[in-house]
Amino acid sequence: MKHKTIRGYIRYTSKKPERLDEERGREFFTLTTQSDGVLLMDAHCEIDDEPNVIRDVMHAMNVDGSPIDCSVRLTVGDVYEGTGWFRFGENLAECEMYNRKDGRITQKITIEKKVPWLQSHPIVGDALLMKLYDISKGTGKQMIEDFMLTSPDHRGATGPMLFKMKQMSIEYLGEEEITIAAGTFKARHFAVGDTAGSLLEEHPPYHVWVTADEDYLFLKAGAAGYMQTHYELQSVEYFGKEVL
Repeated sequence: MKHKTIRGYIRYTSKKPERLDEERGREFFTLTTQSDGVLLMDAHCEIDDEPNVIRDVMHAMNVDGSPIDCSVRLTVGDVYEGTGWFRFGENLAECEMYNRKDGRITQKITIEKKVPWLQSHPIVGDALLMKLYDISKGTGKQMIEDFMLTSPDHRGATGPMLFKMKQMSIEYLGEEEITIAAGTFKARHFAVGDTAGSLLEEHPPYHVWVTADEDYLFLKAGAAGYMQTHYELQSVEYFGKEVL
């Protein structure tokens, strides 16, 4: 077995006073690292808040996190919303999408440089985004520019289609040991911000903890502001060459 697979379950809860620790969704994911270094993220995401969202994502990315291709299927309010397929080359980003509101749409966007990241909205992917921070430079803040999303909606509940984003920041706050439902882990603590002017609505402050190793496995996260949400890894299984 030349590849490695990690399979897990993330629980979504609310931190609003009137809904404190109430479950509001869940995510089941599989991360497979091939022998060539390509990472396949397969995620089934459910958000219970009305209108409820069911999202299925298959996303392939290079070692540096840059996207290769991706497919997204959305159900919103228990009604089919849309399906999109994305592909990224050296000079072109493209999408083939069918949406119940807009019908069939083809996007072809000329790019001058490689797209560094595609935000396809699974929570497990938020941890993989932290790979874009150059950890060799220690703690601090670094900017990520000219990347793309499959939806500008904070819940990823529109489209799916390509949306260009100007910038955001990733801040590395250091290592710490944390205990969550899935166990005790040595973690790296990051914060995401500076999305004003890039999104339709600025994303509230967002903190993410990932494993302090090459996997960058999602451990927990929390969004402040109007969202007041919490996400936590509940269980995890490892398979493949690193385990045998």
